[in-house]
Amino acid sequence: MHRHKTLIWGLIIAVVIVAALFVPLPWADRTRIHNEVVIARPPAVVFNYVSTPQNWPKWHPSSLGVSGATDHSLAPGERVTETFVVAGRSGVVVWTVTDSKPPRTWSIEGEIEGRKAGTVTYTLTPAMTPSLTPSAESTRFEREFTYRSPTLLFRLLNRLVLRPRIQAESTEAVRRLKARLEAPQSP
Repeated sequence: MHRHKTLIWGLIIAVVIVAALFVPLPWADRTRIHNEVVIARPPAVVFNYVSTPQNWPKWHPSSLGVSGATDHSLAPGERVTETFVVAGRSGVVVWTVTDSKPPRTWSIEGEIEGRKAGTVTYTLTPAMTPSLTPSAESTRFEREFTYRSPTLLFRLLNRLVLRPRIQAESTEAVRRLKARLEAPQSP
């Protein structure tokens, strides 16, 4: 009898723990992925390139394709759909431009199946590099991706697996962007 009660209580505790992994978190758990690079091109050139969605698959390894308004620098309220693979997870995200101050800042918010998927913000500032002549202009390009953990299970997976992979993909994206824009035939 005692063994039977212990087994029942053990099952109840296991069910409660598993259920707790899927309950929405009562606090805001945000992850911030930040990358920056200096690109030997003027801010206006970099801004127009990164805020034009048809260019995303050319430099971001997670971007497989885009549809909708893709052929110009998007303004606030404009939307674009992107097919992606991030940290091994594939899907479709709808991005909406929330801020655009050319050539300095640009932000988009994503939704996947009606749920918020995160925010990407580009900040561009004039920069000088030692290899440039005094009249040449370059850009400090900063990319920030923020997203929240909706459940405890996601938070655990994010800390152990997702965040390091997303950070690596973002680092590679910024590296590719610099190489592409600084190449003689760019953009």
